[in-house]
Amino acid sequence: MHPNPTFHSHDHGKDIAFVRDRAFGTLLINGDPVPMVAHVPVLLSEDGREVLIHLVRSNPIARALKTPLPARIAVTGPDAYISPDWYGVVDQVPTWNYVAVQITGVLELLPHEAMREVLDTQTAHFETRLAGKAPWTTGKMTPEVLDKMMRMIVPCRMVVEDIAATWKLGQNKDDAVRVRAAAQVSGGMGTELEALAALMAEPPVL
Repeated sequence: MHPNPTFHSHDHGKDIAFVRDRAFGTLLINGDPVPMVAHVPVLLSEDGREVLIHLVRSNPIARALKTPLPARIAVTGPDAYISPDWYGVVDQVPTWNYVAVQITGVLELLPHEAMREVLDTQTAHFETRLAGKAPWTTGKMTPEVLDKMMRMIVPCRMVVEDIAATWKLGQNKDDAVRVRAAAQVSGGMGTELEALAALMAEPPVL
């Protein structure tokens, strides 16, 4: 997390809602000689106590999970480069504003018999958020094809020990200065610029 406590969130409810909305993150576990990384759909429970994910069976992380391992999942949101010129005051420096939540815990491999339940739980969460269509379910698949595809993936659960979040939105600037910069973000560079600009204009209470 960012070392400046001004940007640290203490509202776990907001952070949990952010992760459940984004639903995709970067999984990291210790490796030799470098950390092992996977990009995965993330389903954090409503109470923030566990995460369900699945991995391709051949993923090195899946192969490493012979026993439960410490792990971290980073879920990122909108971000943008901030030019010093946008503040309208002197002696500023460039920076990058962003939202990120890190979930730390113990990752374990679940029995393969849990794969269908994990897949159905994840799919229900994602599909019900799509407008204009009936939710897809695994029941629409030919059972033999579904079984074959599920043998290629493994279910995992993280027992959450900590959730830490950075909402770096220029809160260390005077309101007028921050709002001036926010007004320029949509023409800049980054991802989801309109969303980042809105957060900067009215940063959440952390």
